[in-house]
Amino acid sequence: SHGNPIDLLGDADDGRFDAALKACLDDEGVDGTIVMLTPQAMTDPLGVAKTITPMARKARKPVLACWMGDKQVRAAREHFTRERLPHFTTPEASVEAFAYLAAHKRNQRLLLQVPGPLSDRTRTDVQGARLIIESALSEGRKVLSTMESKAILSAFRIPVTQTMRANTASEALVAAGTVGYPVAMKIDSPDITHKSDVQGVRLNIASAESVRSAFQTMIEDTRRLRPDARINGVTIERMHKSTYGRELMVGVLRDPVFGPVISFGAGGTSVEVIKDRAVALPPLNEVIIEGMIARTKVAKLLKEFRNMPAVDDEALEQVLLRVSEMVCELPEIQDMDINPLIADERGLAAVDARLSVDYPPSMPDRYAHMAIHPYPAHLVNQWQLPDGVNLTIRPIRPEDAKIEQEFVRNLSPEARYFRFMQAVHELTPHMLVRFTQIDYDREMALIAVREQPDGSELQIAVARYTANPDQQSCEFGLVVADEWQGRGIGSHLMNELMDVARSRGLRTMEGEVLSQNTNMIALMHRLGFTSRNSHEDDGIKVVSKRL
Repeated sequence: SHGNPIDLLGDADDGRFDAALKACLDDEGVDGTIVMLTPQAMTDPLGVAKTITPMARKARKPVLACWMGDKQVRAAREHFTRERLPHFTTPEASVEAFAYLAAHKRNQRLLLQVPGPLSDRTRTDVQGARLIIESALSEGRKVLSTMESKAILSAFRIPVTQTMRANTASEALVAAGTVGYPVAMKIDSPDITHKSDVQGVRLNIASAESVRSAFQTMIEDTRRLRPDARINGVTIERMHKSTYGRELMVGVLRDPVFGPVISFGAGGTSVEVIKDRAVALPPLNEVIIEGMIARTKVAKLLKEFRNMPAVDDEALEQVLLRVSEMVCELPEIQDMDINPLIADERGLAAVDARLSVDYPPSMPDRYAHMAIHPYPAHLVNQWQLPDGVNLTIRPIRPEDAKIEQEFVRNLSPEARYFRFMQAVHELTPHMLVRFTQIDYDREMALIAVREQPDGSELQIAVARYTANPDQQSCEFGLVVADEWQGRGIGSHLMNELMDVARSRGLRTMEGEVLSQNTNMIALMHRLGFTSRNSHEDDGIKVVSKRL
């Protein structure tokens, strides 16, 4: 992968084969190696096999063998079987096997992409965008005007072209003079999605006379082609100058099952014909965005070619992240089209945008409209112990796997036994993934961490719940590091956890505690939990509380 095949004829013991294979295994640009052998190419297949196996064993990337033939290579195949090196009889089978490995690695990488925290709220005017939407809905409108749509994009720091609306030809002249020539004029109607279909777009208008005549012509053409459409006037915007601009499209649609879906692809007037589009579920991050862009045909045009400089990748990524944040924070958005989104080496600008909105259903959680919940950054808070030690209480993240492992490893054997009800020295890889890569919609894990002098974090406690299938109750777990017990950390974490569960609509929290864990039982009683003996095991107490 990512390289050209090395065609080498000769004997295995002449040195060239060893050097070529080593070069493949050492090449960072190569994902894996398939060593293929034809009976005519080598006189000593077994010798080649014995050369390959020790090198493959030391390699950090997969090595597969494709030994074509029967009797001549039988001994080599038997050697591969003994050495547990995969081998195949045809090139097609070996390439397919490698493709499965690559797909598995890609899928595993995507599974690790748990949504990260959204951007700094101080730089994003979520409330301002919500007020624009509420104002339109209160007027009975579900399709926002171009100016309203661009205002919402601006609220989320997405670059847009300056736009003004004109209801008359005189207002159009004033608007054109304000934004500066040359200008683009577009018909403004909530009933027309594609303005070019009614000849409702005029570009590169460079004079006042042309503005006035274009206004009259556009209004007349629109009334003739769409007599049923409501016409609010026209929008005037300064022409976006971009010598090397590429027209892109970013969209949002609402799926009845998965909720909002973000699409990306080639833009312009031929977007429905080309149908170059890739979709992903928000919230997005850098890895998901990279994969989504790579799946489109327009991705090749974003790179440098001939005299065209490459598009500003970072700016494009930021726009997609902001769109992702927008649909996370505004459940009112039903669909959206930013087309065209002009991208070049200097950045991006949304030239045209259209949003449709609706009243969101009543939801117990702010992200209930989404299939995947973003990292709940609003739950991060600082807390100070009575002795002045500062702690951070926050939801757990996938990158906390290391400190979670160290936390469990440093617990006393008794504390680990009380938590897991069995002898556990450290978390297995499967348990570590399960504890750190959580679904924030159905479970929550709050950890207490203290910042170390070197800037790293030390985990000192964790409290978590998992919702039961009835979505009315949940089971909890709590553990505090031995040296931090008796300082109120467990009580504080449990109160925070119960607040989260209550806000998610859960009504009951329960858990199992070993009867000899008297400290935990006493803590639960102080928090208002009741206890009873388990029906299945006399050595276990079941504690529960109505939320």
